[in-house]
Amino acid sequence: MRKQGKGVGIGAQEELSGRCQRPGGSKTNSSWPRLLPRHSTMHLLGPSLLLLEYLAFSDSAWNFRHPKTLYAWDGACVWIPCTYSSVKGGGHTLDNLTVYHNFTYDKKTKHYNGTILYNKSLKTKESTPSQERVQFLGNNRNNCTLLINPVKVNDSGLLGLRVTSGTDKWMASLNLSISESAPQPHIELHQEIREDQEVTVTCSLNFACRDYQVHLQWSLEGSVATSTILSPERVATQSHLSFQPKWTHDGKNLTCQLWDPMKQRILSEKTVLLEVKHPPKGVTTVIQNPTPIREGDSVTLSCTFNSSNPRVTRYNWNSPGSQDHTSQKLTIQKVTWDAQPVKCEACNQWCSWSPSVNLNVLYAPRDVNIQISPNTEIQSEKRVLLQCQYSSSRPADVHFFWKKDGSLLKEGKTLTFGQIFPEDSGTYHCLVNNSIGQTSSEAYELQVLYAPRRLRVSISPKDGVVEGKTAVLTCESDANPPISHYDWFDGKNQDLHYYGQMLRLEPVKLQHAGSYWCRGTNRLGQSQSPPTTLTVYYSAATISRRVALGVGFCLAIFLLAIWGVKLQRSWKRIQRQQGLQESSSGQSFFVRNLKARRTPQAERPASLGCYNPVMEDAVSYATLSFPLGETDTRRLRDAGSSEMREIPPSRDDRVTYAVVQNCQVADYENVTPEVLDDEGIHYSELVHFGNGKRALAQEGVEYVTLKH
Repeated sequence: MRKQGKGVGIGAQEELSGRCQRPGGSKTNSSWPRLLPRHSTMHLLGPSLLLLEYLAFSDSAWNFRHPKTLYAWDGACVWIPCTYSSVKGGGHTLDNLTVYHNFTYDKKTKHYNGTILYNKSLKTKESTPSQERVQFLGNNRNNCTLLINPVKVNDSGLLGLRVTSGTDKWMASLNLSISESAPQPHIELHQEIREDQEVTVTCSLNFACRDYQVHLQWSLEGSVATSTILSPERVATQSHLSFQPKWTHDGKNLTCQLWDPMKQRILSEKTVLLEVKHPPKGVTTVIQNPTPIREGDSVTLSCTFNSSNPRVTRYNWNSPGSQDHTSQKLTIQKVTWDAQPVKCEACNQWCSWSPSVNLNVLYAPRDVNIQISPNTEIQSEKRVLLQCQYSSSRPADVHFFWKKDGSLLKEGKTLTFGQIFPEDSGTYHCLVNNSIGQTSSEAYELQVLYAPRRLRVSISPKDGVVEGKTAVLTCESDANPPISHYDWFDGKNQDLHYYGQMLRLEPVKLQHAGSYWCRGTNRLGQSQSPPTTLTVYYSAATISRRVALGVGFCLAIFLLAIWGVKLQRSWKRIQRQQGLQESSSGQSFFVRNLKARRTPQAERPASLGCYNPVMEDAVSYATLSFPLGETDTRRLRDAGSSEMREIPPSRDDRVTYAVVQNCQVADYENVTPEVLDDEGIHYSELVHFGNGKRALAQEGVEYVTLKH
């Protein structure tokens, strides 16, 4: 339960007042908080509670939240969850905490007096030693949680938490109720218990401490959920038991025990009596006549039962012609030869029928019939009981036989199927005979309802289908009632979103090939078939396309191979020509400058905005040097000094080759030249053969062509 209030600021008079201000603003004369302890060991101090009321509702800058009363027992511990906040907002922290036991307020000194259990400055961050009985587990900002371990009986009473923050002061108080032994848990049941209807029972104990673990355990089996509550509003341990009561639980004890796992003993327990509402159980019709019944005799029958809650209020009988159908006993006056089997029904809020009882009048078996239980629809794998009944027989010594589809099945009055199966469906007859004769019952058609089974997928045509044709997949099954909903899936378990029994693929495509399976559903369940593979063959058109593609691919490879061979031969020819040139004599050489083919105008890049023929028409120079051999050197020496003087000192036996191109007519800005061919030198040759005598003058050919 939440407790909040405002602390007393510095300078305010800390004394009692006749009228207290509630947090909401209303005033009341000496309004006390109702603190009703659950154990007699709690000591209430009137002046202290009055002081608590004053502090709780006086003006302050602090809000404290903590339980009003905490319960424990001798040797256990007390966990005090506590939070606080400053009304002034963030940034305010506590400076000091003092815990008083059974404190009082001194008006003269304006101080609190009492047993100090704990006193600590919160400005330091030192943790409380674990061996101290009172430990502060909070902080100086918002948490004022305390632990007292262990607690004693004399710790019962008023507990005060005196805190200071700067000039602000506050006293928060709560009650401790410490008993000598653990209190009993409390069992809560908020609903009526009915047979086979799940119910939840709660066992709670107003105690929880993290340093003293306890368990709540039940005397009945079921689903148990345990929770521990440690909040400023409530401290408790709870256990929730969920179970389905049976009629045999009626009148039985349900016990919740407080278990100490450390000491391995029961600390306390609480027991309640279960009252399970259920219809009458074990209803039986009893014939009270001591001798065999003959025609014209009076017959007395009684309806008995084993258990009923609430009590049975009325009875019903199925014997026509008799009187007083609502009493526990039934008397039939002058029973006839065709007296029917008798059964009774006992009722409270619900009704239960007894099995039928034959009166066994001494007659030959008459009106033989078959009764089935349950009398509703028969589902597969359920228990089914067939009883052979007859109206009367004289003598009572009779024999029963059962036939199925004309064949003798077994002997006995009842035909019991512990688990009935679809194969048990058929036409049944019951035969009753005595020394007088034999009577057969009418045919009884037993139909067993069952979920789909033996599902399989059949494909038409079954040997495969050609691409572009039609394939029909049929989901075949065995079910009663028939399947009402189908689902189709492919080999990847993807739902095809088709819900009919027959899946028609028209036209069939190559991607339709693969596995298919179906799932059938009726109101009793569902089943699925194993996968069946659909084979799709290529059509003639597809085969032709693929053959053409393969031939084209092979032809492309063949052409690439031919081109590669030609390229290789061209390369070898070029290499061979280069080799011949390199192998020529050093005294003979041949130079050709072939006409270079210029890129056609259509292949040239577009004009970049300004065409400058000076930048386009350049002059190229080529220099060929011929090193002098021994013969050349000797010849130069024999030529005389005059010829030697004619040769410039800088002569280095070179040939200069030049190409000069003239500006084209009509070339100017933004005009792309229209001349496609190179208007330069077509070729130039300088031939130097053999080792014969050569002139001393420079040998070369200068060929220049100028066009305007």
